[in-house]
Amino acid sequence: MWKAALAVAMAGAMMAATPAATGMRAGEAVTGLNGPRGVAIGPGGKMIVTQADGTFSRVVRKGPNRGEVVRLGRVPQNFLAPAVDVNNRGQIFLLTVGGPTDGAATLYRYTPGKGKKVIADIGLYQKRHPDPFDLEDKPRTSNPFGVAALDDGSALVADAEGNELLRVWPNGDIDSVAKVRPRTVKAPDLGPDGPPAGTPMPTEAVITSVAVGPDGSYYIGELRGFPGNPGKSQIWRIEPGTTNAVCNPKRPNRGDCTRHADGLTSIVDLAVGPGGSVYALQLSKAGWLAAESGEPGTEIGALIRVGHDTNVRHELAKGKLVTPGGVEVAPGGRVFVTTPVFGPGKLMRVK
Repeated sequence: MWKAALAVAMAGAMMAATPAATGMRAGEAVTGLNGPRGVAIGPGGKMIVTQADGTFSRVVRKGPNRGEVVRLGRVPQNFLAPAVDVNNRGQIFLLTVGGPTDGAATLYRYTPGKGKKVIADIGLYQKRHPDPFDLEDKPRTSNPFGVAALDDGSALVADAEGNELLRVWPNGDIDSVAKVRPRTVKAPDLGPDGPPAGTPMPTEAVITSVAVGPDGSYYIGELRGFPGNPGKSQIWRIEPGTTNAVCNPKRPNRGDCTRHADGLTSIVDLAVGPGGSVYALQLSKAGWLAAESGEPGTEIGALIRVGHDTNVRHELAKGKLVTPGGVEVAPGGRVFVTTPVFGPGKLMRVK
């Protein structure tokens, strides 16, 4: 299941890449990356990308070395590449996924000139704060998967295993922003060992992603737990400054956490454009369970722009994104995606 399988091991080496990000037209890419996932743009257009070996690097955007990637540092390698975001101070936040190795499920901060620092052990926090909505008898496990840097020096962390959004303060203190209740779906055909097709079954949210809107609101996206039904992933909107909210699919329009959009599939990352549109990156249009089967075509993901009218949606780079990992929107509206999240990959401009 992708709740656990989001921690599939992929490792690789940092390589030089062309062409440059500034000169990239839609459809062009920085190539030669290995297991790329996180992508973020900071002050002055500084672009950061992460790879499966735990490295985080700056994409050179001007001068004779345009298009190369320059390694800034590395966090412990732990299956997938770390998530990344940059605040208005230029601080880079890096988040490792859950796993058995040292440095897993940990939030780091890298400050130019000062280096890397551990901010919080998310896995340890979740051991002490079990998930009340766990359906797999693993309420104390953690798989932090998405990060959003806030301008006050704190960071938001989306924990896929904990079905929770956390806020981590600069001193390492952690607050629960919101927990997401399970959603009941109808079982697909799961074969002779599964329930009959159409049987109602509860599924966990599996919160993989977080982004911040222009008004300061928080958006979180769901992968959707087993069996990962297509069309059952939601985006939730949370009021800024919220703590201890509950996002409830049965009452999606009540409280400080309300449903922003529904009908999406296997969301692995979110970004917000300068006009407030939300970009939802989908690992597979067929759903993660289908993608795990290896059936041809199920590796194709999607990037969906959800407009102010959330019923108005537009797919970018249709058919061109193979198991994508991360999305970022530049202040001018250019959109970048890392793909594929496993193996040799690239950073691609899609708009």
